[in-house]
Amino acid sequence: MLGVAYFILFLHCGVIITFSLFPRKPVVVRCWLGACLGVVLMMWLPALFAFIWNFSYLSHVAAMLLLMAITAAAYFTRDRADWAAWDERDEKLVKLLLFVALPLTLVTAWLHWTHTIRPMADGTLHVGQSTYGDLPLHLAITSSLRNASFPPDYNILPGELLAYPFLADSLSASFMLLGCSLRAAILIPGIFMTALVFAGYCILAERMADSWKGALLAALFFFLNGGLGFFYMLDMQGAALGTSGNNELQSVAGLWNRIQLVVNGWYQTPANHAEFGTYNLRWSNVIVDMMVPQRTTLAGWAEVIPCLYLLYDALRPEIPWGMELVDGDRGPTAVWHKREMDWRQGAVLGIWAGTLPMVNTHCFLALGLISAGWMAYDLVSSRHHIKNALLFWAAYGLIAVAVAAPQLFTWTFNQAIGNSRFLQFHFNWVNNTGSGLRDGYLWFYLKNIGLPFLLILLSLLEKNEKRRFIACGAFVVFLVAEFVQIQPNEYDNNKLFYIWYMLCAVLAADYGLELLGRLKGLRAKPVVAALCCVLCFSTGALAVAREWKSDYEMFSKDAVEAAAFVEENTDQHAMFLTDYSWHINFVSSLAGRNIVCGPDTWLYYHGYNTSERKSDIARFYADPENSLDVLDKYGVDYILVSNTERARYQVNEEALNRLFPVFYQSDWGGIMIYSVGSL
Repeated sequence: MLGVAYFILFLHCGVIITFSLFPRKPVVVRCWLGACLGVVLMMWLPALFAFIWNFSYLSHVAAMLLLMAITAAAYFTRDRADWAAWDERDEKLVKLLLFVALPLTLVTAWLHWTHTIRPMADGTLHVGQSTYGDLPLHLAITSSLRNASFPPDYNILPGELLAYPFLADSLSASFMLLGCSLRAAILIPGIFMTALVFAGYCILAERMADSWKGALLAALFFFLNGGLGFFYMLDMQGAALGTSGNNELQSVAGLWNRIQLVVNGWYQTPANHAEFGTYNLRWSNVIVDMMVPQRTTLAGWAEVIPCLYLLYDALRPEIPWGMELVDGDRGPTAVWHKREMDWRQGAVLGIWAGTLPMVNTHCFLALGLISAGWMAYDLVSSRHHIKNALLFWAAYGLIAVAVAAPQLFTWTFNQAIGNSRFLQFHFNWVNNTGSGLRDGYLWFYLKNIGLPFLLILLSLLEKNEKRRFIACGAFVVFLVAEFVQIQPNEYDNNKLFYIWYMLCAVLAADYGLELLGRLKGLRAKPVVAALCCVLCFSTGALAVAREWKSDYEMFSKDAVEAAAFVEENTDQHAMFLTDYSWHINFVSSLAGRNIVCGPDTWLYYHGYNTSERKSDIARFYADPENSLDVLDKYGVDYILVSNTERARYQVNEEALNRLFPVFYQSDWGGIMIYSVGSL
C-alpha cells in the first residue's frame, strides 16, 4: 500500500537523522529516537503544506521533498564522531524490550485489532468497552481531514476551528488519502505508536533507574497500574451487598462471581469503576483506558518520552561535571569536569518539544513543567558553571517556545482564553466534589495508585541526589494538576498525573528493590515479593482482562451500507442535518461528512456552547415546513432520519416526504436520507 510505503520512508529518514546527529548514543536508542522522529515528521510536514494546498496529494509530495531536504541537512551537519558500536548496554536494552515491551505490545495490538471498528460476518462494525466513547470522534476527524483546508474546522461543528489536538488523526488521514481503509488508517499508526511507547518507556526507565531490574519494575508499575481497588472485591464477599448501578461491584457473593462481574460488566473494573460516588476509583489503567482509546494521548506519549530522554540525558551525563577525585601516581588528584553541552541535542530537543501542542497539549504542558523543575535544580547545582547552564536552558526554551507559539496562538489560546470552563482552581483533582473531599487526602491516592505511591513518598526521605532531581521535575507537574483544572472535564487532569507517574514509577521501583534487598537472608523474602506483586498488579491485570473480553456493536449493517453510499455519492464538504445527541453517527464518523452539530459528550468539554444549534435541529424535525430557515442558516444539503432521530424527536416524516426527494433509503426503511436540493 502507498500509505505504508510513505510511512516507512519517514521512519527510514528519521533513523538516518538520529544516526547522523547522535552517533555516540547506543544503537537501540538511536533506532528508537529515529522511529519517533519519523512519526512526528509525518504528522507535521503534510500539515504544514496543507495551509497552502489543503490536505491533499500535492501537500504530501511537498512534505516528502522537504523530508529529503531535512535528512540531507542533518547528514551534512552531522556529528563527525564515529558511530558507537553495539555493546553490552544495547544487549541489556534488547533484553528489556523483549521481556517487557514486546509482550505488552502484542497484548495491546490485539486490543487495537478488536476495538477498532472490527468488521463482523453479519456486516456490522464492532469495538470494545474503552473505545465505545472516544473512537467515533477520532474516526470523524480522520475521515474528514482528507483534502480539507487548513486550519480545519470540526466536521461535527462546522464553522468552528478544530482546536482539539488533531495531528494523531491527520496522521491516519494521510494513510487514508494514500489508499488505506479507515480501519487500517487507524490501526497501523496506532499499533506502531503503541510499540514506540512501550519501548520508549523501557529505554527512558533504563536511563534513569539504578539497574535494569529497576527499569523493568518501573515499566510494570506504570503499564499495569490500578491501585488497591481490587480489595473491594474481597470485602464481605460472602454476601451480595448491592444491586445493578448501586454498589454493583459487590452485588454478587463469592470471589469468582465478582471476578466474572468485573470481566463481563460495563466499567466494573476496580481501576476505573462507573460508580464514582460509591468507590471513588479513578486511576484508570494506562493501557486499556489511555493508549487504546485516546489516540492523542498515545501520540503524545510516543513523542514526549523521547523529549524526556534527551533532556534527562543532557542534564545527567554519564560522567558528571564538577570536581572528582581520581587516583594518580602521587595519590588522589582533583579533576574538574567542564560542563559541555551537546548543542545538536539541545536544538533537536527544542524543535521536538515545540511540535507537541497539536500532538497533545497536556504532554507539552507537562514537559514544560518538568523542564522548569529540572532547570531550577540544575541552576542551583550548576552555580560554578552557571553561564553554560543558562545558555543551554535559554537555547532549548527559546527554540521550543518559537516552534510552539504559532500553534498555541492559532488553536490552544483561541479555544481557552475567555472561556471560564478552562483553567480553574480545583484542589485534589476528582476527589474534591466542590463541597468537600470524598476520601481522606492521602488515602485517596494510596487506594488509587497503590503501593507505588507509598514507595514514591518514602523514597523522597532518603538522601539520594538522582531521585531528588527526578522528583524536582515530576512534582511540579503534580502540583499544577492538583490545584488547577486545565479544561472543563476535571478528569482530564489525569493526562498530567500520568506524566508525573511516568517519572515517579522509576523512584518507586528503585526504592522498592532497595527495600527488598535489605531483606537478604530472610526466608520470607520470596513471599513478601509475591504479596507485593499481588498488591501492585491485580487491579491492572483485571482491567486488561476485562478489555480483552469486551465486544460491542457500534455500527449496524444498515449504517455501514448507508455510510458507503454517502461517501461515494456526495461531495466531501456536504452538510447533513442529523441528531446531535448520540455520539455514534455514521455520517460524520464513517463517511467524514459535515453535520450541523455533534454531541456535547465531546463539544461541551472542548469549550463550545451548542444550545442554539440543538434548538434549531429539534425545531426543524418537529415542523420542517415552517423551519426551512434552518436549512439556509447552516447550508444543509441532506437530511438524515434514522431510528436515532425518531427516538430523539417527534419527526414529521410526512412533511419531509412531501417537501424533499428521497436520496437514499435502506432496505427496510430504517435509514432515510432526503436531498434538500435547491430549496
